[in-house]
Amino acid sequence: MRKIAVGILSAVVGGAMLVSGAGAASAAAKRDAEIKIRDISPNPVAVQRGRTTTAYFDIGATRDVRRVELSVTPAEGLRTMRTKDVRDLEGWRFAIGFNEHDPSGKWRATATAYDRFNRVIARDSAFFSVYLKRSKADTRVERFSADPSSVRSGRTIGFSGYLQAENRGWRGVRGERVNVYYRASGSSAWKWVAAGTTSWNGKFTAQTRAFRSGSFRAVYAGDERLDSATSRTDYVRVYGPVWRR
Repeated sequence: MRKIAVGILSAVVGGAMLVSGAGAASAAAKRDAEIKIRDISPNPVAVQRGRTTTAYFDIGATRDVRRVELSVTPAEGLRTMRTKDVRDLEGWRFAIGFNEHDPSGKWRATATAYDRFNRVIARDSAFFSVYLKRSKADTRVERFSADPSSVRSGRTIGFSGYLQAENRGWRGVRGERVNVYYRASGSSAWKWVAAGTTSWNGKFTAQTRAFRSGSFRAVYAGDERLDSATSRTDYVRVYGPVWRR
């Protein structure tokens, strides 16, 4: 195989992913060869479910180094790792992708330098971390209702619904603010009119005064744990003299 000046994935040995590469070297070898893992980026490596995060390894080496191998493995114990793709980069740089199937925790990167006779002449190790980012839980607003469906202008319209989050089944979410928005008939703009806080079973209630006919919907903005959600729309017919706000 023709050697190139970038990293390529060559083998999986004893639980470690082995990467090798080759670069330009001077004809005159130095007696004391050196190799150094100068940077690992990003560190820690944050992985999201369903996605791959690429970590870049930048390695410095003296001129007598003819080939570099980079191995990465979990620091605690050896685990059989599946082969990973490595992108072509310039110089002594390697790129390895991590995903949700890779163990979270402390990892060790080891760079090994070889001379032109394929002898090991230097080695360096560095540690980095891999962790799986928690994704937000799916949410939904169920059984949203604006009542009554027909009301005189100036009277009260009541809203109710349930905010639920998916956690091995749909369950009510407590203590979250749900906003209610209104769109007048013939308009495209949604305006805030009311808000309610969910109880132990995810139920919320709110109310407003009837102004003119239009549609209502409930919106949950989400937070660091829960994704956002929007309910179905519910139409209310308003009749009688127009009530002024």
